[in-house]
Amino acid sequence: MREPDLIEVFIRPLETVGIDSYMISGSVAAVEYGEPRVTLDVDVAVLLGARQLGLLAEAYGEEEYYLPPEEVIALEVARQSRGHFNVIHLKTGLKADFYPSKNHPLFGWAMRNRRRRGEAGQEVWMAPPEYVILWKLEFFREGGGEKHLRDIERMLAVSSEEIDARLIAETALKMGLTREWNQAQDAST
Repeated sequence: MREPDLIEVFIRPLETVGIDSYMISGSVAAVEYGEPRVTLDVDVAVLLGARQLGLLAEAYGEEEYYLPPEEVIALEVARQSRGHFNVIHLKTGLKADFYPSKNHPLFGWAMRNRRRRGEAGQEVWMAPPEYVILWKLEFFREGGGEKHLRDIERMLAVSSEEIDARLIAETALKMGLTREWNQAQDAST
C-alpha cells in the first residue's frame, strides 16, 4: 500500500475550495529546499479571512477529518501572535499544523515571495527558504530539537544560492534569534 501524501491529504482540499492564501513551511518545505527526510505532518502558514473560515469545513469534511469548531479557529486567527490549530486525517492519523501567522515579522514578505513548486501540474505554494529557516530557528530556541538545525544545515548546503543570509541575519536580530542563527551557520560549515 502506498503511503498517504501530505500534499494530497491536506493541501489539495484547500486549493479545491479556493483557499490559496497559504504557504507550506516547516519540515516539508525544509525537504523541498534541502535533503529528503521522513515527516508525518505538514506546517501551513495561512491567512484566513471570514470567507476562508467558512470554506475550511468544506475542505475538511467531518467524515474524513477532525477540524476544530469554527469558533475555535476564529479565536486562533484573532490571536496577536502564535495562533495555531490542527487538522487530522482520520483514516491515516496524519496531521497538518495551521499557523494563522499574520503577525510574524516576515509573514507579509513571505506571502509576497512564496514560490509555486512541485512537479508539473502538482505545484503548491511553498514559503521562501528564509521564512522556513526563521521558523525553524524559533522552534529550536523554544524546544531544542537538533532536527531543526539539521534541516537548516541541509537547506544551506543544497539551496544556498536561493537564500538571502543577510535578510535572515537582520530578521534574526529583530526576533532575538541571532545566537540560534550563528549556531545554525556554524553547524553548516
